[in-house]
Amino acid sequence: MKTLIKGGTVVNATGTAHADVLIDGETIAAVLAPGSTLLGFDIERNVDQVVDATGKYVIPGGIDAHTHMQMPFGGTEASDTFETGTRAAAHGGTTSIIDFVVQYAGENILDQYTLWQEKAAGQCAVDYGFHQILSDVQDSSLSAMDELINEGVTSFKLFMAYKGVFLSDDGQIVRAMQRASENGSLIMMHAENGSVIDLLVKQHLERGETTPYYHGVSRPWQAEEEATHRAIMLANLTGAPLYIVHVSAKQALDQIAAARDSGQNVFAETCPQYLYLSLEDQLGASSPEWGEFEGAKWVCSTPLRSKNEGHQHHMWQGLRTNDLQVISTDHCPFCMKGQKDSGLADFSKIPNGIGSVEHRMDLIYQGVVMGEITLPRWVELTSTTPARMFGIYGKKGVIQPGADGDVVIYDPNGHTSIGLEKTHHMNMDYSAWEGYEIDGHVDTVFSRGRRIVDDNDYLGRKGDGAYFKRGLSQYLI
Repeated sequence: MKTLIKGGTVVNATGTAHADVLIDGETIAAVLAPGSTLLGFDIERNVDQVVDATGKYVIPGGIDAHTHMQMPFGGTEASDTFETGTRAAAHGGTTSIIDFVVQYAGENILDQYTLWQEKAAGQCAVDYGFHQILSDVQDSSLSAMDELINEGVTSFKLFMAYKGVFLSDDGQIVRAMQRASENGSLIMMHAENGSVIDLLVKQHLERGETTPYYHGVSRPWQAEEEATHRAIMLANLTGAPLYIVHVSAKQALDQIAAARDSGQNVFAETCPQYLYLSLEDQLGASSPEWGEFEGAKWVCSTPLRSKNEGHQHHMWQGLRTNDLQVISTDHCPFCMKGQKDSGLADFSKIPNGIGSVEHRMDLIYQGVVMGEITLPRWVELTSTTPARMFGIYGKKGVIQPGADGDVVIYDPNGHTSIGLEKTHHMNMDYSAWEGYEIDGHVDTVFSRGRRIVDDNDYLGRKGDGAYFKRGLSQYLI
């Protein structure tokens, strides 16, 4: 199948240009001046389909580098399967995800990797790769890191919180970082001081403070800043590159900025919830059905931060100054009924997570409309830098000859109303973004040259997506 996308404005991280894009099979064959001929041939007469993108943006497909499909947690499992979650991603202009293989203490890492491959194989609507969670760093973990690099898994996530579930002590973290500094892989860190959080949770519950609001209060910014600083120091000690996930506190971001200014290989992401939502919104949430428990819809970790303290403004600023390089979602959805409601009498039992994989591209485009970021920076944060950071750039993250035909046509004159009954394809019984209005619209989505979404209609099939092996990060020096 040969497809010509004509008349649009191609947006890459490097800038914009009026150009036509020719896709041949699964690959972008050419980016041409509008109306060009190719080797004397009239291109438009020699393709199978022509898509008119006049007045619209033609951008590389989004890459969500932080998702948790079918993740087991707290006695339940994330409600999106690889099938439903990637189909929702496609609707929102995301054509690649990088999910996390979960290893709990005592489990064999390579067995877990095989299990996640089995979960995803033949199910995904878009292409996918994996990171590996390490929760029990032993000799076997270090050798598994080397083996997984050969399988295209080149990043490893550690936790400083969730004692008895994921938490690694500082010695275990150092061992993993030492191995990463040797094999070139990237250490990802959930940076919160778990011991402090566990104490504060216990004290809140003893005082009868059980509503979802106290989830955020029990995970204060000091716990995030301290753990972020500690992770940076351990990475400095070992020479390992470090990527901090889901940054929400301005003080943690300041630690990251200082480390980067000193020349250390430290990188970070934030998520849409930390740009738009706040602890005050969660406190004020109430409904006839759920009462104060309505706030459980926005329970996630790291938690929402106070708007009055300026955290959201600081995140946008960090995106402009490149102290934050990536916007992912930490997509880990749970339904209110039958999942989050397990914490009705105890906020610590609420499964942590927000569903956003469908709305990330729209929500961050709204930042362009608001004047927070530029159009090329939108593409850079949501596609190009994730591709470079996680070793898939060239095939993904750019509109250029030789790249995969992962292309999104985005209409800046369109409109998207987010809501459960409006634009919702995730397997959830609510939308964390209910009522948000976006001044733009995902019109058409191509995944490796196949049109899989067109004007809200899903044209793809389960299993369209393929696994990609990743190289080492292209940001490491």
